[in-house]
Amino acid sequence: MGHSCFQIKGSQATIITDPYAPDLGYSLGKRSADIVTISHQHPGHSYFEGIDGDPRRVAGPGEYEINNVLIIGMATFHDDEGGNRKGKNTVYVMDIDEISVCHLGDLGHVLSTERSDGIDEVDVLMVPVGGVSTIDATVAAEVVRQLTPKVVVPMHYKTDTIRRDLEPVDRFLKEMGIKEVSPQAKLSFNKGNLPLTTQVFLLDY
Repeated sequence: MGHSCFQIKGSQATIITDPYAPDLGYSLGKRSADIVTISHQHPGHSYFEGIDGDPRRVAGPGEYEINNVLIIGMATFHDDEGGNRKGKNTVYVMDIDEISVCHLGDLGHVLSTERSDGIDEVDVLMVPVGGVSTIDATVAAEVVRQLTPKVVVPMHYKTDTIRRDLEPVDRFLKEMGIKEVSPQAKLSFNKGNLPLTTQVFLLDY
């Protein structure tokens, strides 16, 4: 769906992360969800009114259990100065059908030991890589090494569609030692078909 917005479908709930306002360049279209997570209050990440249905809004640190989905929101920062420049950010870890999905939002720093220890056995990691307003490709690769997920999905980077000044995804792929990845329309995982080692996947926006 583009930027930091993903539609995650489990057996008992559909989650949409960080929905964006129309002026970003991407189009949400008609999307409905049971749960909407918001990492921070910026129009590119908090356009809750763009989602159809009557979803539960999750915005900020805490523990939530909705439709048998456990969501833990952890306080982090939008910059590497303790939030003094850009404010706060919430990282979400979601337990969906026995798969742990971590959405880093607009993370602006390497995770502290306390925070990284609190994110156990990440299966799927959605990590910003475009720099400028988040961590850049080098720091993103370091965060991946911190968390050692099975699946890495880069987000929040420059494309032909987005109206934001960000770095493209290529630098992150280089940092991860990957020459080429073909974008996919969607990813489908269960506990039995996750990769044995960390793999990077690109989603087509």
